[in-house]
Amino acid sequence: MHNTTSFDSKQFRKALGAFATGVTVVTTRGADGEDAGLTANSFNSASLAPPMVLWSLDKKSSNLATFMEADHFAVHILAAGQEAVSNQFAKSGADRFAGLQVERGAGHVPLLGDCAARFQCRTAYRYEGGDHIIFVGEVLSFDSTDHAPLVFHGGRYGRIQPPPAEVATCRAADDDDFLGFMLRRAYAQLMMPLLADVQRRGLNDLHRSILTVLSMGDGRSVAEVSRLVELGGHLASEEHFQDLATQGLITIGPGEDGGMVRFTDAGRRCASDHMVAKRVAEADATRGFSRDEVQLLKNLLQRVIGNTGAGVPDFWRKENFWRENNLWSTLAKAPENAGVQP
Repeated sequence: MHNTTSFDSKQFRKALGAFATGVTVVTTRGADGEDAGLTANSFNSASLAPPMVLWSLDKKSSNLATFMEADHFAVHILAAGQEAVSNQFAKSGADRFAGLQVERGAGHVPLLGDCAARFQCRTAYRYEGGDHIIFVGEVLSFDSTDHAPLVFHGGRYGRIQPPPAEVATCRAADDDDFLGFMLRRAYAQLMMPLLADVQRRGLNDLHRSILTVLSMGDGRSVAEVSRLVELGGHLASEEHFQDLATQGLITIGPGEDGGMVRFTDAGRRCASDHMVAKRVAEADATRGFSRDEVQLLKNLLQRVIGNTGAGVPDFWRKENFWRENNLWSTLAKAPENAGVQP
């Protein structure tokens, strides 16, 4: 057993960090009418009947006097994706409510939005707890959402990862769970409705690839478009460009490397409609996923891309694809209920 009087405080804090917690922001309104708030992960339940919660505050905190005098406080369990809110309320010497819209709760306490849960409390007890004060609050009202909570573990933010769903599969081989195979199969199945969409428009997958490259930034040479299309495993010929020009979707103007390719208005609408179809295909592919699970999946794929990116050609860099005049930024501003045009 360790002698409790000889603890190394840094090692003790590190050991405590092995316990994963949620992240909360506790707010109150001071006697001077000023709002106060801070980030804390010392929150816990205390009682169900009556409903009570507790949290603790360092005696050296500049907010201690405000919370000691306050009759009410609110605890916000932050949702995954609210790291910025946590960081904002952890800063010292700054207006922690800057840029945030707040509601007013019991005792005119400020309430933050988009949280996983909120508890409005009356301060019931204050206890000495070593170098902290423990606040116990009687819960007057609460609300919650289906947002996954923000997690803190080992000094870092994290997200809850749900256990893998049990999916009945016919295992054809021992390596059918190889990541490369799974990614290839997922991509092929995700693309099936998109290929049907371009075929309905009288196009093929190579035409789609050309329009996709232009949607990431208009005004490229034929050679540049062809090179970027080739990254997807396709070879675009002069005939494919002429097909799109004949349909009035692109123009091929004078210039080096085969001429300059630009969208027509009709081509821009076609590409935008296809991007809406991509949104629909993604929504179908992630049906039953929570918003946080979708974001987690994308985050993990970004890490795979980063881990496998060593040695790829320079022209794979993002800046060679994306330009300020890309259509995706325009589509992002469109109403969520925009539909695919016939």
